[in-house]
Amino acid sequence: MHTIYLDHAATTRVLPEAAQAALRVMTEDFGNPSSLHHLGVRAAKEVADHRAVIAAALGCKADEVYFTSCGTEGDNWAIQLAVHHGRHKGKHIITTAVEHSAVLEPCKALELQGYEVTYLHPDATGHIRLEALEDALRPDTVLVSMMLVNNETGFLQPVADAARLLKRKKSNALLHCDAVQGFLKVPFTVKSLGADLIAISGHKIGAPKGVGALYVSPRLHPMVPMIRGGGQEKAMRSGTEATPQIAAFAAACKLGHTALGEHVDYLTELKAYTLDKLQAEVPGLVVVSEGDAPHILAISLPGYPSQVVVRYLSDKGICISSGSACHKGKASHVYAAMNLSKAVRDGMLRVSLGPSNTREEIDALADALLSATRELVAAGR
Repeated sequence: MHTIYLDHAATTRVLPEAAQAALRVMTEDFGNPSSLHHLGVRAAKEVADHRAVIAAALGCKADEVYFTSCGTEGDNWAIQLAVHHGRHKGKHIITTAVEHSAVLEPCKALELQGYEVTYLHPDATGHIRLEALEDALRPDTVLVSMMLVNNETGFLQPVADAARLLKRKKSNALLHCDAVQGFLKVPFTVKSLGADLIAISGHKIGAPKGVGALYVSPRLHPMVPMIRGGGQEKAMRSGTEATPQIAAFAAACKLGHTALGEHVDYLTELKAYTLDKLQAEVPGLVVVSEGDAPHILAISLPGYPSQVVVRYLSDKGICISSGSACHKGKASHVYAAMNLSKAVRDGMLRVSLGPSNTREEIDALADALLSATRELVAAGR
């Protein structure tokens, strides 16, 4: 059975070039970058070269990029760095109610340590209003954390506007951005975004799972280590570098950065086709979010439990999700924050596209959803 994969916001197939880069490092250039012999020296140079590639994709200096194991680690580390930096200035944090758990859970933990956290809710369109951020800002605010692209709706949040607001207000707050769903999906650079901390992840762009990176502004120096030990990553994150994953991450970054404009144009057109096709052919379907990002849209089949529909489609070889894979079937806090009706929330489905998807695959999705409305009703759902 041919698999139609429409869940690219959850993870992506590893690109052949990325897999080849990892294989070469695992089997040929396998030295420890801390070793003094020629294999170690070569490995250290390769890590430096890969860091430069990823920095170029972000539009920053290589020494401002720190490797992590994933986006979640990057978000956690960023929040720790920010609150430590502002420890003498205040204990107030502002974030949004629609952030990934990688941000919300560390914020909840900080609340237990005496921090006060303000959670901004989206407006009726699913966006965070800049006025709400301005109203929430206080002299003791030390961190504003706002994602670039929401992983469940595709909505873009006003990160660059938030950076300008903080500067205009002469705020002490640092700005952290979870850009995991935005990196090489929507155009941005460190300068255009204006954030002090930016977390990205490899497996969303065709690299293997297990590698990510964190941009850290010079404004945060001196930093505190995330992991103490042998002194890798300028003594900020000790542990032998994951050289195969880093090599694959750089390969995927180079390809994605080069093709960014082409991919954005293609996915924008394909998403428009998807919306038109589904609305025309699937009765009762509700478009909850057309998404600002080119690769994510959220729909609903009210009255049809999303988990049942996801399994039904899976049996037909079509992979979509009911929201973030990290929810593992639990109710989405993002959809709850949007004040959707229970029937719409219960029927939520996320379609997330990649450059490999085709119109024919979207046609198959429409046919399968139409069959689901007929067969699941006949079976009493």
